[in-house]
Amino acid sequence: MTEIWEPHAPAAAGGLRPLHAGGLDLRASGAATAREVADGVVEVTARGTGEVRIEWRVPCVDATALWTPEPRGTGWLPAAWSAPRRTGVAAGAPIAALVGTGDVALCAFAAERPDVLAGAGVVEETGEFRFWAEAPDHLTVRIDTSGRHYARCLADLTAWWGADRTAGIPEAARRPAYSTWYAMHQDVSPERVETQAALGKELGLDVIIVDDGWMTADRTRGYAHCGDWEPVSLPDTAAHVRRVHELGVRYLLWYALPFIGKDSAAYRKIGHHALADAAHLGAVVADPRHPEVRAFLTDRLVRAVEEWGMDGLKVDFVDWFARADAPPAGPGADCASVDEGVERLLAAIRRRITAANPEAMIEHRQPYVSPGLWPYVTMIRATDCPLSPQENRQRTIDVRLAAGPVPVHADMLMWHPTESPEQIACHLINVLFAVPQISVDLTAQSDGRREALAFWLGVFREHTATLQLGELLPARPDLGYPMVTARGADTVVVARYAALPVDASGDNWRTLLLANADTDPDVRLTGGSGTAAMTVRDARGRIVRQGGIELDRADPVPVPRGGLLTLRR
Repeated sequence: MTEIWEPHAPAAAGGLRPLHAGGLDLRASGAATAREVADGVVEVTARGTGEVRIEWRVPCVDATALWTPEPRGTGWLPAAWSAPRRTGVAAGAPIAALVGTGDVALCAFAAERPDVLAGAGVVEETGEFRFWAEAPDHLTVRIDTSGRHYARCLADLTAWWGADRTAGIPEAARRPAYSTWYAMHQDVSPERVETQAALGKELGLDVIIVDDGWMTADRTRGYAHCGDWEPVSLPDTAAHVRRVHELGVRYLLWYALPFIGKDSAAYRKIGHHALADAAHLGAVVADPRHPEVRAFLTDRLVRAVEEWGMDGLKVDFVDWFARADAPPAGPGADCASVDEGVERLLAAIRRRITAANPEAMIEHRQPYVSPGLWPYVTMIRATDCPLSPQENRQRTIDVRLAAGPVPVHADMLMWHPTESPEQIACHLINVLFAVPQISVDLTAQSDGRREALAFWLGVFREHTATLQLGELLPARPDLGYPMVTARGADTVVVARYAALPVDASGDNWRTLLLANADTDPDVRLTGGSGTAAMTVRDARGRIVRQGGIELDRADPVPVPRGGLLTLRR
């Protein structure tokens, strides 16, 4: 095997020996085995003392992108000498795919354990694409070169991780939500929250998530006041929560889990158990390896459900526990690994809140999307991308492809007060295959904006089974997914973000929905046959065209920007 320059990769302990399975060119250290578990799918295991590594190469032919679930991680081919990525319980997921022309997976792989150092990139010397993965003592990877659609390969790999890792997903975790963050930032109060909850419920928002600001009277941002988690801005909290519940709205409360603010009483109590000093945030990062820290944080967080009657927690900044520079565990720690401490902490929180409310929810956020966290989470949100519809689309799809059975939420949707209903519809279409969160002042919306919101939230709610649980087939990750398709039992939903033709072929759909977020209204249907009943609605849900259509006709169907074409047969 040709040697390559790779300055960031650690030397493989004990050398690498060749393995053969499924036609792959494999190398591994330690005691290693390889077997073909399905057509084009190989499972490789290496065991040893210290770090063990598995690596392999494939011809880099017709390759277009390396897909990963990292924020902004997809859309190019890195060089083999690029820095590897480290995943763990608190950050990332050990999964990737080399995608080729036609959206086939030239090679997709996943590691069984979450804490992996992995490298991937083009070998300049040979024109191959090299993958390697490394972990202490033992490592198992699955490698898929079956040549199927990359999303199908990724779905099989996440299924290999095991859907039974989840502890049950409440139905409310898939319902559209209102978030206070972009709409209010820290300026929250019971009156403002209840007003938005009532207006949101009328539009189809069944959950409200109250973000930062509830635990402090300070409105200057930063995290110096985190840690005590007293409801300073939500007095008489339990009564306030009851009023929200009377509206038929579920309630989640935000916590910056790792941060112990330097202005808090908690800092004086547990601030000495710190992984790092986040001085620019006015806080330290708590060390979860200490049972004292875990007990304190658990007691603080579960009050929201146990005492105040809330329906769950938005657990933020878990990725701050993932620190390459973590100090050795100090006296009193009961585990050497930060990941183990994080798992113990999150397990204790989940156990307590579900004992109080079996339907309790927990939101996590990209980049902590590891399957190791699935037992402790009921939804994962795309990381912050305010007013960036394309970015929200790419991030929600990326997370969907790695999240297995866990619902994926969009970053909160916000817009300028003068935004058009058409653009608001496009914001929603861009996150059509996730759970939308809305974060604007609903009292300030015009009739047209409210109509667009209500119409598209209705589409999310009516077609949840297809949009969130159907087979997800996003096109062209190298171009940021200009078209995405979800296939359910008898419904197909397509979202079009560029002037592309729409495949209407197949006999197994009874309803086909086409959401148009492109300025070009002319939608060309391809591959279909027979007739269907057609309805075209604009961004506000108003019918602009109805009638029958011959699916094999050549003429495009005009669908306005932000509008919806529905075909039924």
